[in-house]
Amino acid sequence: MSGNWSPESWRDKPVIQVPEYPDSIAVEAAESKLSRYPPLVFAGEARKLHAQLSDVAEGRAFLLQGGDCAESFAEFHPNYIRDTFRVLLQMAVVLTFASGKPVVKIGRLAGQFAKPRSSDVEEQDGITLPSYRGDMVNDMEFTGEARTPDPERMVQVYNQSAATLNLLRAFAQGGYANLEEVHRWNLEFVSSGEQARKYAELADRIDEAMTFMAACGLTPNAAPQLRETDFYTSHEALLLGYEQAMTRVDSTSGDWYDTSAHMLWIGDRTRQLDGGHVEFLRGIANPIGLKTGPTQTPDELLKVIDALNPDNDPGRLVLISRMGHEKVEQTLPNLVRAVANEGKKVVWTCDPMHGNTIKAKSGFKTRPFDQILQEVRGFFAVHEAEGTHAGGVHIELTGQNVTECTGGAQEITDEGLSARYHTHCDPRLNASQSLELAFLVGEHLKAKRDSERNDPPKYEAAE
Repeated sequence: MSGNWSPESWRDKPVIQVPEYPDSIAVEAAESKLSRYPPLVFAGEARKLHAQLSDVAEGRAFLLQGGDCAESFAEFHPNYIRDTFRVLLQMAVVLTFASGKPVVKIGRLAGQFAKPRSSDVEEQDGITLPSYRGDMVNDMEFTGEARTPDPERMVQVYNQSAATLNLLRAFAQGGYANLEEVHRWNLEFVSSGEQARKYAELADRIDEAMTFMAACGLTPNAAPQLRETDFYTSHEALLLGYEQAMTRVDSTSGDWYDTSAHMLWIGDRTRQLDGGHVEFLRGIANPIGLKTGPTQTPDELLKVIDALNPDNDPGRLVLISRMGHEKVEQTLPNLVRAVANEGKKVVWTCDPMHGNTIKAKSGFKTRPFDQILQEVRGFFAVHEAEGTHAGGVHIELTGQNVTECTGGAQEITDEGLSARYHTHCDPRLNASQSLELAFLVGEHLKAKRDSERNDPPKYEAAE
């Protein structure tokens, strides 16, 4: 895909946000072990996602990407995986019904174990230790032993990711995603309130449509599209040693694929043009993402786009905007305009989480739900004004009934954060808040669909 590239060429570039392992021999041993393990995903699956994302880039589909801020070893349980998958299904149904377009579903699952940090160290009570960088690197417990980076954790991540993927494939292809089950997808704590009512009404309308189609002979048994769904995985490609170890040559195309996930992305902290992360991701054939924050200039963005997607291939590159609710309408237009003016084929999606993180009076890190909604509205407003396609949303969420983000229909307060604050890193939306967000986005998509229906594109007569 890229000249002068190899899976290890990133090692000749500056690399930040990587742990300092005390034992380099142990690191090499772990990476060598991983390089001999079977792939977690397959090149054909990544190519299928690429094709679907090209539809998103052209405005024919919508992208929903969501899942855990940081997966953990302690909370590894099939019910947690099921509930997160179920929330994403619910959101996708809402968005599909509103937009009349396919929704591409990508989970932050089966690999999202490493996190960048604002500081390499953390201090408590006069003691300084390495920062917690996710379960892939070290442990949350504030002790010297727990905070020492351990390369064997990469092997544990592989094993947990393999088990998670096995379950996700079973859910997606084994009947759990059957649209006849749409009513049963409601989680217990979303069984009452406004979001539950709206979802139940939508589910009733889908049931009516399914009954009509069945009368016409179109049943889930006859049409796999009604009982199965495509579901893909993604994570931030932070630990490049792990990603290199999981990179393989596809026997059918001869291209290199990172088989740790269908899609990988570069974070806002590691998007340096001359850095190791850009160097690694430019050479793999997977669809890739790039976090785009308020400090990025149009010129910088265009240079990174050229490095990551030199062929201007639609579906190759997803730009994940994370501006913050106060900055989105001031900073995003110049970037969107520059990309459009240069004719770059990209997917624009909105991450309304990372730019809206605050510390509550109670001491907990949180994200006010009204600020999250405000950034989403601003994202859509910018694309509407620029005449470009608002391609998707990127959300940190969980199917668990947590209290980590304030506000929403549940009216979670600062004081209420402590009730069920379980995240290992950043605060996540719970299922109720996620559905509330999906309905808001759905309203925007339906309004756009209605306007396009009332004002269809005009074509010039052929000469």
